[in-house]
Amino acid sequence: MLSKVCANRSYFPSHAGGKLPAPLIGGTHARGAQGKSKRRSVVGRVINVPSSDEVSRELFEYASSSSYLTSWEDSVCTLDHTEGCRLLRNTFDRDSKEPEFLQAVQEAMRSLEPLFIDNDPEFYDIFLRLLEPERVLIFRVAWQDDQGRTQVNRGYRVQFNSALGPYKGGLRFHPSVNLSILKFLAFEQTFKNALTGLPLGSAKGGSDFDPKDKSDGEIMRFCQSFMTELWRHVGPVTDVPAGDIGVGAREIGYLFGQYKRLAGRFEGAITGKGIEYGGSHIRPEATGYGLIYYLNEMVVNKDIAPSLKGMRCAISGSGNVAQYAAEKLLAFGALPLTMSDSQGSIFVEAGMTEKHLKLVSELKNVRRGRLAELNGVEGIKYIPGSKPWKLGKFDVALPCATQNELDLDDASVLVESGCFAVAEGANMPSTPSAIACFEESGVAFGPAKAANAGGVAVSGLEMSQNAQGMQWSREEVEEQLRKIMVSIYKKCENGANIIGKNGNLNKGADVMGFIAVANAMKHQGCV
Repeated sequence: MLSKVCANRSYFPSHAGGKLPAPLIGGTHARGAQGKSKRRSVVGRVINVPSSDEVSRELFEYASSSSYLTSWEDSVCTLDHTEGCRLLRNTFDRDSKEPEFLQAVQEAMRSLEPLFIDNDPEFYDIFLRLLEPERVLIFRVAWQDDQGRTQVNRGYRVQFNSALGPYKGGLRFHPSVNLSILKFLAFEQTFKNALTGLPLGSAKGGSDFDPKDKSDGEIMRFCQSFMTELWRHVGPVTDVPAGDIGVGAREIGYLFGQYKRLAGRFEGAITGKGIEYGGSHIRPEATGYGLIYYLNEMVVNKDIAPSLKGMRCAISGSGNVAQYAAEKLLAFGALPLTMSDSQGSIFVEAGMTEKHLKLVSELKNVRRGRLAELNGVEGIKYIPGSKPWKLGKFDVALPCATQNELDLDDASVLVESGCFAVAEGANMPSTPSAIACFEESGVAFGPAKAANAGGVAVSGLEMSQNAQGMQWSREEVEEQLRKIMVSIYKKCENGANIIGKNGNLNKGADVMGFIAVANAMKHQGCV
């Protein structure tokens, strides 16, 4: 059952898949409140667009709607030069089979449109250039299983942008990995890394290899084969990979060992390393801890509450991000109530304790089992096939599993239950319709590119430690992480103010991340 607010809202215009409605195209009837209009182009044609904010917004929402996923026919470009529209149309035509990437681009366009029109037109040209990765590597990964049979997977590395520093981003091993997902992740990483204030470019990579049910020997052989191709494209001042879904401490160790063997050097070419061989304290915890530091800033600065103490929190996922977000919530006095995996969710009505977190950690990190195994243990209730969002009434929602996991129906349930804050721990876990529902309903929303930047922030700190030949204390690293997350929150607030969307952290994150990258690209010329 959709909430009243969400049910009455059309997040993607009904005409998104077809023609623009006649009243919006051309003619003297297209007028704003002052009877004035601006001339803008529509894929090769010139039209009159009302100065009215409402109609202008509808035009841009149409241009950024799901119609981009299938066709650019009759869609709108709100800028004043036809060539720019043509180039943008070509981008969507060329990448039409990459829905996750196009979704990420659409969401950024919605935020950045005021910059393109009201500030520096050159920003639009830079945005078009930003849509094309600097380099995409696709390669064969052949490896032997325990039966001696040869298996073949596909490896990727998308080196997206190096305007601010060496390429930086994780490696994901999962059957769902494809070019669209990696381009979307690398595109989002561009904004995220820029928000940290550290000298980091953006990249993402991985393989359709599935580590589940593989022996340690099989995973080692796969990682060694993967790095045998990748090593020539990475390095401490070139491209510094890290972990992601399916790539944890074990995989990072195998990857680094093979890099060291092939390069003949012990250097900071990978982050997320073990503390025993050049890693940083807090790196496994960083994304989850950073998420809660960002959430705390949201709650306090938006006058929602003086602290997180006592708040009932729903968490999806059960990997590192979810586990350490729950751990930090406990430190703030909040109550984490749920976790989930691909088969169902667990719920603890009274709130999870450190004992519950140890059970989950041992299950997921050591035995690599399913949450169903915890049903009935220490008051844990397991609900098969269920997402966490409908299991109770929550003050806070923290999606920490995967992209597009939280949809409009889930958002509506959360709004109806009284949820007042959502912060994303995974990458793009909320659909555009869900985000719109939260924003229309007054729910504070912390976007992934800001809220989950703690992981790459501490990766950047690990790179600094490696370059200095030093290892900072746990307390030093965590304090630096806290300061970075507070700074990111302030940047998001400032970015929202720049485009007149005060308090909209989602748009503010896009604006400030883009400005940082765009200014660097402008100074470096047409490259």
